[in-house]
Amino acid sequence: MMDDRISGMIPVEDQMDMGISRENGSSPVMPESQNVFRPDSSRDRYQRDRINRHKLWLETLIREYPMPYSRYRIGVYIRYFNQTKYENYLDYHKQQFRDTISLCPNWQLVDFYVDTGISAPSMESSPEWCRLLEDCFSGKVNLIVTQKTSNVSRRPDELAFISRILAAQKQPVGIYFISEDLYTLASYYQPDLHEKDFLPVGWQVLPDEESDMPVLPQGGDDTHASADK
Repeated sequence: MMDDRISGMIPVEDQMDMGISRENGSSPVMPESQNVFRPDSSRDRYQRDRINRHKLWLETLIREYPMPYSRYRIGVYIRYFNQTKYENYLDYHKQQFRDTISLCPNWQLVDFYVDTGISAPSMESSPEWCRLLEDCFSGKVNLIVTQKTSNVSRRPDELAFISRILAAQKQPVGIYFISEDLYTLASYYQPDLHEKDFLPVGWQVLPDEESDMPVLPQGGDDTHASADK
């Protein structure tokens, strides 16, 4: 027999799939071979099949990467959280990047930017990420290489926003995420990086006028305003 409190946690359709039945209003009858706390093997198999089909689909895509013959000034971003027994693991990790970049004569390593923590709490609280962005905006770096997207942010909207800002520079800056094999300046991302659908149709920037003056909201605090007297 199965306790009503437990059966109440299982949707009716799942109870039917698991062979649970009620007879004459009594408690449900549970087959002895079924364990409700054990993952359903058929569902696990279905999930594995979906993942395998998705991987096969990914293999059909034409991928674009930072080209070895292009001239890149590279900033390597590392989020360091040592879970190994090696004290010099960070040095070893940096050397891996040095060795890889040295294989491409046109690639120049600008610097390593290392924030600590297993994942990014937020961009603004990652000082080395902010320093890297400053070097991107000043033209020192035109390619960011990092191991995975969660080094930068776990929010897809935030990742998309910063990718668009970097791609919009006079000299576009791309990000290459190694684990996801994702390059933000790939041609198939360009329409997304430059779409303007968030603005009303026909919207235009107003022209600057010399008579334009900062206007404080009614009742606003003018303690920071200044004027010649």
